[in-house]
Amino acid sequence: MSAKKAQNSKLQPHAQSFLDSLRDFLTPAIWKQANETRCSRRKSSRWGTQPLVMALLMMTWCCGDSQAERFETAKGFTAVCLSKRRRPGASVQGFQKALAKLPTRVLRVVAAGIRRRLLQLFDLKSDGFIVFGCDGSSMETPRVAELEKRLDPPLKKNARQQVWVTALVHLRTGLLWAWRLGKGYSRERDHLRALLSTLPAAALVVADAGFNGYELAQAITAAGVSFLIRMSGKDKLYTQERLVLRRFREGVVLLWPLEMQKNGLPPLRMRLIRIRGEKKRRDVWLLTNVLDAQRLTAATAGRYYRWRWENEGLFRTFKRTLAKVRLLSRTVREIHREAEGALLATQLLLAQGERGVRTGSSTSAARCSPRKVLLAIRDVIMGKIGIRKKGAFQKRLAKALREERQRTSSKVSRDWPRRVKPKPSKPPSFLMLTDEQKELANQLLGLAA
Repeated sequence: MSAKKAQNSKLQPHAQSFLDSLRDFLTPAIWKQANETRCSRRKSSRWGTQPLVMALLMMTWCCGDSQAERFETAKGFTAVCLSKRRRPGASVQGFQKALAKLPTRVLRVVAAGIRRRLLQLFDLKSDGFIVFGCDGSSMETPRVAELEKRLDPPLKKNARQQVWVTALVHLRTGLLWAWRLGKGYSRERDHLRALLSTLPAAALVVADAGFNGYELAQAITAAGVSFLIRMSGKDKLYTQERLVLRRFREGVVLLWPLEMQKNGLPPLRMRLIRIRGEKKRRDVWLLTNVLDAQRLTAATAGRYYRWRWENEGLFRTFKRTLAKVRLLSRTVREIHREAEGALLATQLLLAQGERGVRTGSSTSAARCSPRKVLLAIRDVIMGKIGIRKKGAFQKRLAKALREERQRTSSKVSRDWPRRVKPKPSKPPSFLMLTDEQKELANQLLGLAA
């Protein structure tokens, strides 16, 4: 074979089966670390760490109207995947008991290992940033006494208790990066603060107006992370000089609420960018801690904010495609593990789809369809595609492309009678610093320096 042919053969993608694709992300090192994290005297003899987590993933991917029905499919398929190991337990009750004893940190260790694999397998940078979107959503729970007692009461009358999830999504690819669960409503700011440690270097977080505030901006900046957050009429920003609003495009402002002034905390120097909307009163005001306009231009900031809809796409995949609008477990321990396992399955589903699309497509802009990837995985579970058959599963993933047709009309959903139409966000309020505030700001910034 000539040198040129040998080089071309190395560049050709390696034919992968479903198990090969799964092992790309769930490596032996990850399983070893998860098993060491689980170390406990209460280990189940029939449910080791690997079969327990695998069955939990398969229960999210397979079909079934109940937990017991899904467990029967997941149990058999897990035994086939781990054919050289001892067969797992036979009853759904035993599985649920073993799952309830599994520390949630084991699932978090597996998710952290997958994040490291994502950095190794994909080029996630865009113009020098790794752009993540952050948003939250809720999941309903069954009406049982334990959940009604221990979860936050619902805001609406006759509604169910809910579990809140805040997720970080890589916006260019749509990959799920990290998440945080809570027991009530709108805990997004605290969740994002807890998720900052999972972000890699050069990360930039894009978020909506629910993530504004001095404390969060200070925490993100202290973590060495960049952000791009939408401002609303509730936000107040200070300027050195009076602004002419109709002429404003971008400039440096101070984020310095009165409470922080009274507590002697220094102002935060930020850059405000105005993105013009197509219609009147539809302008988007974005606040960022990236002060260099050449590093993050206004056009790039607008493009990143438009990418933020990948967050909504993730929750649609999780709640509709994987049918997690309502969780099925009936205790707090099982609810947390069901939700963590479903989010882990979503992360692996999107990662496998993105890898398959990148292998089979010549353009880097191609994105995977989560629904088509799920159908390919279900065909493997049902035996239509061989679990160890090379190439067949990879071909299905290569064709699992998202619809990218040119639309001739706007994509508008139906007008539901009970849905309240959102009002356009107003621009933030601008206040000019007084002489006393200027003097105090200079003193505090000098002390901070």
